[in-house]
Amino acid sequence: MLHLAATSEDDWGAWALAHMDEILLDHAHCEKKAASTALSMIFRYPEYPQLMVPMSALAREELEHFELVVSLIRRRGGEFVRQEPSPYAGRLMAAVRKEQPARLLDILLCCSLIEARSCERMQLIARALSARGAEAPEHPLHQLFALYDGLLVSEARHHATYVELARVCVGLDEASVQARLRELAEHEAEIIRTASREQPRMHN
Repeated sequence: MLHLAATSEDDWGAWALAHMDEILLDHAHCEKKAASTALSMIFRYPEYPQLMVPMSALAREELEHFELVVSLIRRRGGEFVRQEPSPYAGRLMAAVRKEQPARLLDILLCCSLIEARSCERMQLIARALSARGAEAPEHPLHQLFALYDGLLVSEARHHATYVELARVCVGLDEASVQARLRELAEHEAEIIRTASREQPRMHN
């Protein structure tokens, strides 16, 4: 379960395919940022030993995904370069409270929602590619399909990892964690509803 308060528009996958080079580049930057975020949690919160191994493992996996995406960008004739980021993550993190341990709870839950939205968007891309027959190994877009179809399980797992760490680290009861997750999911949904498509990004 991805805990999203709203789904993306039905045509988002087809729209993403029409801007695939920009989406792929943004995807690579997202994987890099996700790895950086996981590592930063290790350095920022050494007093929470529960974070150490899960965040280390998550960072390694995110970097593996980064390498996969960069490799595909290069096979398509592009290169990993700087790109103006989407405002999505900044707008989402604006809801994070200042005082601990509420701040840690909110960061973990916001990270879980980023992973959930990524999973949903990757599934939409995979479906749009499947509709074009890209599941067939001989199809020219098969490598793209294999990438996005292959990442769905890990993205969903990353979402669940962050939610579980929020439960374990902060010490709130389940109802309180779920209530805050719903609040942040509504905030995330509003960001998605008002996002512009002028700048093709994974979370626009």
